[in-house]
Amino acid sequence: MARRRHLTPEEADLWRSVASTARPMHAAPRLLPEPAEPPPAPEPLQHARPCLSPFALGEKTRLPERRDLAPTLPQLLAPLQMDARTHGRMTRGKLAPEARIDLHGLTLSEAHPELIRFILNAQSQGMRLVLVITGKGKQREDLGPIPQRTGALRHQVPHWLRLPPLGPAVLQVSEAHLKHGGSGAYYVYLRRRG
Repeated sequence: MARRRHLTPEEADLWRSVASTARPMHAAPRLLPEPAEPPPAPEPLQHARPCLSPFALGEKTRLPERRDLAPTLPQLLAPLQMDARTHGRMTRGKLAPEARIDLHGLTLSEAHPELIRFILNAQSQGMRLVLVITGKGKQREDLGPIPQRTGALRHQVPHWLRLPPLGPAVLQVSEAHLKHGGSGAYYVYLRRRG
């Protein structure tokens, strides 16, 4: 429903002058409300304070804080769930992966079904340690003054390995040793089929 518009003081004066010349049809005349006082004048606008920190002329520029919304790899990887001695040998590159998949260069929608197929097939064949290569991501200069790496697969693969259908098959996920790809690859230690 539309809001009812009230008469301005000028319109109310005009109506009173017209109404005084008219002859009423009914016995009780209709009264208009008395004109209200005009609203107070709004306060003058003030300039907004800039959200920049103060600086002095000639001062070197300060680098902005780096805000990486993606969680860091230690946050993504689960706490140790396997034998500590075997885990130590694995992270030092002493254990050789029994199979590997290279997802480097694939899109997220292409890589996810490939990873599922690979992990479940490896577990069904009795493999324990496999290598998943994601790549490190590209160095991007256009994201600000601090060069940043983009690596959607690198951040997404640990999530996929925790969720069904891969979560029940995976015992441990760790960043690979340098000789197996370093931060561009993951060791995936699989559970025994039970």
